[in-house]
Amino acid sequence: MNNTEIKLALIQSACGVDIQENENRTLKQIEEAAGLGANIVCLQELFNAIYFCQYVDVKSYGYAQKFPNASTDKLQEAAKRLGIVLVVPFFEEALPGVYFNSAVVYDRDGTYLGKYRKNHIPEGPQYLEKYYFTPGDLGYPIFKTQFGIIGIGICWDQWFPEVARILALQGAEILLYPTAIGSEPDRPDFDSSEPWRTIIRSHAIANNVFVGAVNRVGMETEMSFYGKSFIANPYGDIIAGAGNQDEIIMASCDLSEIRASRELLQFFRDRREDTYQPLLKKLPI
Repeated sequence: MNNTEIKLALIQSACGVDIQENENRTLKQIEEAAGLGANIVCLQELFNAIYFCQYVDVKSYGYAQKFPNASTDKLQEAAKRLGIVLVVPFFEEALPGVYFNSAVVYDRDGTYLGKYRKNHIPEGPQYLEKYYFTPGDLGYPIFKTQFGIIGIGICWDQWFPEVARILALQGAEILLYPTAIGSEPDRPDFDSSEPWRTIIRSHAIANNVFVGAVNRVGMETEMSFYGKSFIANPYGDIIAGAGNQDEIIMASCDLSEIRASRELLQFFRDRREDTYQPLLKKLPI
């Protein structure tokens, strides 16, 4: 590797109802990824729990954890021990009755770099997230790690081009999208995997950045999570991709490609921010 090249790993996994079992399995996968040479490792949305948002059930608030907690402490220690940057998405209890869909970032020496809280909260059949999650209150932070500058969008965030643009304008080089996406129970004929991959690849192209989207797999009650996690380069080419099983995918990302792609595709130079006022309104009329 040259000094601008890093290895990005995404851990795609099935989850069961036993949080401790999920965490133990994930720790082994993190260690495996580090052993393969990963520098940055990203876990899937709500990494240690089932996707409980399929139903409204007050007992599911029991999956929430205050921060820091024993689980995040263990993963912080792993980041330091393994010398990796680690992104950990989890169900956060900020106060009793106030919950966020969050992700924390640890640097390669174990330093806690900060937190992102999911801003866009969906509501639809089997995606009943508004019952559980308060919209994020931390904006769109970037995280300056020892292996590069990363930005995070969680699941529904990934469909909004504004999120990717804001992160890229702040200097993010790698956009990471921890996700839980699968079948549409009310539309069994609709396969969302290709639109999902396409929109995220478009963010890579439009912003000349690397992107990584990491999904879960397996059947959870009525929903089948299809995996298909992937990493794409600043031209939108998929450089690593997963199937629909537990899998670690990894790709070498040469961050110098960002400058090269921006010199070729001058999107940032030709932006007309003075004409974008309608974006600040709910409706432009």
